[in-house]
Amino acid sequence: MTDRFALHYLPEAFSVAGQKLMGRQAAGVGLLRAVAQAEGLAELGCFAADRRYFEAFEAALRADGYRGLARWIAPSAPEGLAHFGCLYHPGPGIERLAWRRLQAGERQYSLCGVAHTTASHEMMSMVAQLLVAPVRAWDAIVCTSRVVRDSVRVLIEEQAAYLQARLGATRFELPQLPLIPLGVHCAEQEADEALRAEARARLGVGLDDVAVLFLGRLSLHAKSHPQQMFAALERADKGGRRVHLILCGWFASEAIGAAFREAAALLCPSIRLVELDGRVAEHKRDAWAAADIFTSLSDNLQETFGLTPAEAMAAGLPCVVSDWDGYRDTVRDGVDGYRIPTIMPGPGAGLDLAMRYDDGVDSFDMYCGHTSQAVAVDGAGLAQAYGKLIRDGELRRRMGESGRARARQEFDWSAILVRYRTLFDELAERRRADPMLAPALPVHAPDRPDPFRLFASYPTKLLTAASLVELKPDASLALVRAYRELAINRFAASSLPTLEEFGLIFGAIGPRPMQIEELIDTLGRWDRPTLLRGLAWLCKMDMLRITEG
Repeated sequence: MTDRFALHYLPEAFSVAGQKLMGRQAAGVGLLRAVAQAEGLAELGCFAADRRYFEAFEAALRADGYRGLARWIAPSAPEGLAHFGCLYHPGPGIERLAWRRLQAGERQYSLCGVAHTTASHEMMSMVAQLLVAPVRAWDAIVCTSRVVRDSVRVLIEEQAAYLQARLGATRFELPQLPLIPLGVHCAEQEADEALRAEARARLGVGLDDVAVLFLGRLSLHAKSHPQQMFAALERADKGGRRVHLILCGWFASEAIGAAFREAAALLCPSIRLVELDGRVAEHKRDAWAAADIFTSLSDNLQETFGLTPAEAMAAGLPCVVSDWDGYRDTVRDGVDGYRIPTIMPGPGAGLDLAMRYDDGVDSFDMYCGHTSQAVAVDGAGLAQAYGKLIRDGELRRRMGESGRARARQEFDWSAILVRYRTLFDELAERRRADPMLAPALPVHAPDRPDPFRLFASYPTKLLTAASLVELKPDASLALVRAYRELAINRFAASSLPTLEEFGLIFGAIGPRPMQIEELIDTLGRWDRPTLLRGLAWLCKMDMLRITEG
């Protein structure tokens, strides 16, 4: 397996510190920890916009035990990624990175993204752009579940059909779409009997009571509508057992919290409701330790894998989940728990909802909410599944142990990272061996041109290689230093020569007017764009005279 690769470090994608915690962020943190603890990783690259991001990246790795080398690659120097072979991006949007790669060379490294959702306009557009971006067969978009891959396929087919009809396009090159699930640090999900007893006591769950846990965002529109969960728990044959429903998560607003409580009071009055803030580590730990059964009836379009069932399996809990999205790839029906059949309208029932979202009438949340209202689980089957597990402690134990073993084998981050590193090796072989049959591409994105080309007709004349330059009598490095420090100029220092480089310019310009091409030859190896901007800046500061050659 490869002993090095690079990560595109976007701080928000690798942090769970914010109030709006999403599964993709938890996955990012989990992946970073797995990388830090992996065997045989000699070096990691950090592709980041700012060196401070690299420092945060390295600190996080070191805190989790990483002992290898780490190196920063600035976006302005993508050629540095060639040393690492593959750049992992924490989302599907590798199209802009593919354009940037043209600067370094298409065969220098591979790109690997991951699709966490395909429901938002932003994500749909990212996938659609893959057909016109310079992605190659040695790139990949990891699909975390089969349904993600199906959704990506639909988006690609729709875009291809449009491009064929509009432009007659028939040749498309696509990245690989490998299937790799999200991971769980299984060891962290285990709780001993002492912790379980303490947690149940803290939460008021009796020795013979049964605690059913829902963990995740408490959102009726973007996670799991609670009505059928509440109603089925009430209807289930509980064999006289007292049942507690632990809701461990967070409400986006107090209004949503009030809506949950109102529905619970009406639909499951005999079930004791326990609310915990899932953003508090101690509360989350207690929830996992105290629970007997995990449930999540996802019915929304934005989720693609669903990390919590895998976490529940790692915790040794039997699962009652909807037969929906990525849950279908994790929980085995009748083995690790129960998957409850779902139903929704077929194609043709929602184009108006898509248009409302596109027109801005509905937000993304409302788009998800409207569609989830038309998704249902088998209510009778759900009540029956709850009843079986509530009444039968041995069944809970057996299914929980089956799930724990499956999680360790299939979903532990150590196993997932092996699959990623194997994928990176496969992409490297494609990059080495695949023939290049299409003509060479330009070295920059057509919709991101050089501004001095895009707006070349704005000025009276252009600064060219034939232009003549000469310093004015009062020009000096002291003035350069003073003018650079003015607040009106200081902001632009990063795009101009340094003070030392301005000194080289002053030293190279002779006593007579000099052609810019001659100046470039005199300076030798030089960053030409920065030099040209620097000369124009000196003219702006009234220290340089520029005339046509």
